[in-house]
Parts: sequence; C-alpha cells; structure tokens
Amino acid sequence: MLELQSKQLIILHKPTGYLCSRASQGGVPTIYKLLPKNLHHLKPVGRLDKDSSGLILMTNDGDFAHSMTHPSFYKIKRYLVTIDKPLQPLHRQMINDFGVQLPDGRSQLTLERQHEGDDCRWIVEMSEGRNRQIRRTFDALGYTVKKLHRTDFGNYSLGDLKRGEWREEKFTNS
Repeated sequence: MLELQSKQLIILHKPTGYLCSRASQGGVPTIYKLLPKNLHHLKPVGRLDKDSSGLILMTNDGDFAHSMTHPSFYKIKRYLVTIDKPLQPLHRQMINDFGVQLPDGRSQLTLERQHEGDDCRWIVEMSEGRNRQIRRTFDALGYTVKKLHRTDFGNYSLGDLKRGEWREEKFTNS
C-alpha cells in the first residue's frame, strides 16, 4: 500500500553566498546545508541568486509551487534593493510606468523609497520572477544592484526570522 506523504512548507531566510540548488558549484554551499537532513526532500519555490538574500519557500507540494511561481497567478514578491548611485527621477518613472525592455521582454517593477530622501535604497515589488530580473532591469539603465533581499512572497513574510534560520509554515490562500 502506498503511503501518502503530508504536505510540508517551510520559510527559509537564505543568506548571501548560498545557491538555491541541490548541487554545489565550485565549492559554493547550497541552501540544503542550512536544513536538517529530514527536510532535504523539499524543493525551493522559485530561486534567489547566490548574491541575494531573504525569503525562500520550500515545499513538497508541486501544485502549491506552481500556484506561487506561474505568472498567471500574479503573486507579488517584495524586495529591499540597494543600488550603487541615486536613481534618477526619469529612470524611476521608466521602471514604474513604462517598464524597461530586456532581451527576454519588458520588465516593469513598482518602486518605493525605503527612506525619504534616499534615492539608493528602494522597496521593489514585482509579480514576475524572470532570471535576475531586478538586477538586469537596473543594469540596463546603468545602475548596479549592491544588495537584494526578498522580504515577502505572496501572503508569506520573512518576519523576524534570522539569516540561515527556517520555520514551518501553514499553507494559505496566497
């Protein structure tokens, strides 16, 4: 008789310097180094690159993962982003209102200052999640992303979870 495995979901606070994959590349550790062996069967829902930090959802529920990542479900992801120089007002308007043309299509993000008067630190929201989309969008306009940290994904939030820590989470209608 086949035993049904219960659905699991965890939130992991991924530090920079870790890959969101099973296999290490060039000695770079993977997020699985942060988890006990009994959670190694879980798969990341989306990814963050090695130089990014923040919220990673991990689950064994393929339907849930699909509902969180497919663009047709329009899940909002929120990031704290620091760029290398102040964002010019015209560039902010381009990103917010018109989008920036990238080789794989138009990238439109919603930008809000993290702190009044600071044009280097932004709250970025997006519903897509193409490979390195935020970094490539800023790069196309001549900026370098120095820090990228995801705080929210759909109805899930990092909260006060410390770097490298994880917690079990209940499934919500996010």
